[in-house]
Amino acid sequence: MPLSRRPFALLAALALLGPVTACTSAAAGDPVSTQVGQPQAAESNAPAAPRERIRLTSENGRQSPGTVVAGIEDAVYNYAPAVMLDGGRVRTWWCSQMGSAQPNGDDILYAEGPDADGPFSTARAVLSGSGGNFDAMHTCDPSLVKVGDTYYMYYTGASRDNHANGSSIGVATSKDGTNWARANGGQAIIGPANDVIRANTYGAGQQSAIYLDGWIYLLFTDTTGYAAATNGAGQYVLRSRDPLFGKDVEALGPQGFKPVERTNQPRTRSLVEAFSADWMWIEAASAFAIAHSTDEGTTVTFWNREFTRHPFEPVVISGAWKEGPGLLRTPEGHAPVSTSDPCEKVGLDVLRATTSDGSGAPTNISHFGIDAIGLNGCLTEDEARALNGFAMPSPERTADVVVGGKIVRFERGSVAAKYAVGVLAKRPKAVDSLKVAVRVPAGVPAVQSPSDQVGLLVDNKLMVMNSLDAAKLNSSEVTIVTQEQWDRWERLTT
Repeated sequence: MPLSRRPFALLAALALLGPVTACTSAAAGDPVSTQVGQPQAAESNAPAAPRERIRLTSENGRQSPGTVVAGIEDAVYNYAPAVMLDGGRVRTWWCSQMGSAQPNGDDILYAEGPDADGPFSTARAVLSGSGGNFDAMHTCDPSLVKVGDTYYMYYTGASRDNHANGSSIGVATSKDGTNWARANGGQAIIGPANDVIRANTYGAGQQSAIYLDGWIYLLFTDTTGYAAATNGAGQYVLRSRDPLFGKDVEALGPQGFKPVERTNQPRTRSLVEAFSADWMWIEAASAFAIAHSTDEGTTVTFWNREFTRHPFEPVVISGAWKEGPGLLRTPEGHAPVSTSDPCEKVGLDVLRATTSDGSGAPTNISHFGIDAIGLNGCLTEDEARALNGFAMPSPERTADVVVGGKIVRFERGSVAAKYAVGVLAKRPKAVDSLKVAVRVPAGVPAVQSPSDQVGLLVDNKLMVMNSLDAAKLNSSEVTIVTQEQWDRWERLTT
């Protein structure tokens, strides 16, 4: 019996997008270098002008040598990946179809690797059709966020090949990202609005989730939405503090977010004319980045937090593509912070299908990426959260490390550098609004565990350091302690 799959004509229709035209604007300036540990005057507290269509510079273009993930057995197509940087590994879930995963229909596969170029583990199916309900035959288009210790996977479900505007969005939960249980009683959480019935009968799906300040933001396609193009292309946004979208739901409209009673109320505003988009939050610049397919490759369109302006001009990740991109994101759906220049640079890396097999199915998922330079970021206290773990000069002849939205002030810059994930030459002005919670003087006692962990004793609490060198640089006398003694010390937190 031949496998049942999503009609490839529909896949082709969903990929037809118009090109994005960008306007020009002045670029942000480069920072001035200052040594960590040297005094630095605070910058002006005058409010920064809103970012408005800043032209970003694209650098460090990169591409994998070939396909990085694919299904096994008889998996004809592979596309629509979700990509997560999680615990030092790159994890990806994508849409495919494996005959061994029943029932016949779209399956969500999983693999993981050390970075976006792999090598990735052998693909395996982690979610397939339920055999009943809205997702009886197909599960596809995964998007994931992690809230606390729970992963939420938002996916498109369909009960048959002939969608007839029946595609809808469901959600499943997991503690490890591979063993999933359907939530909401196995019922869809978002269905088509049926504002306008068009020739494209896909319905609602192709969602992408972000977790931000207690809200789940969900970007998705609805070919029946009022604000969609004639071919059904359009991207809508709902948000809720409930991951199942059963309460406290707000819809983005022309006047911003407004509460709605149902998730399928009229869709009056689309953010970009596209199908199968992915997005993420750039904390250092208070901006949403939406990745979608255009003639040139993957175009990234930016919106500010209120969705009232474009803070940056679009950028393009060029190269071959056949179906929507998946951005490399953190478990919350945020952009990974640049370790070399967190306020000015963001890495834009995607996995995307690049070719079609003989039947026209998108496959051969490969990695493409660029660095976008010129964010002019870290201007507000909220944006300073992107600096967590970074060392920088302090207003005194010392060095500061941002930890949990507060300052740990080290007497010696060399010790701060050992404690930090990165070192900045210039102090972002937003850091001046953060409170100094802890001071680490030179010469405080240090202890070493039997497993060679090292910590400084500050205010009779243990500050765990990365190496014995930190204690030496701090002129701290090191005492060997038992594991019981090490475990008994109260940890220093901000």
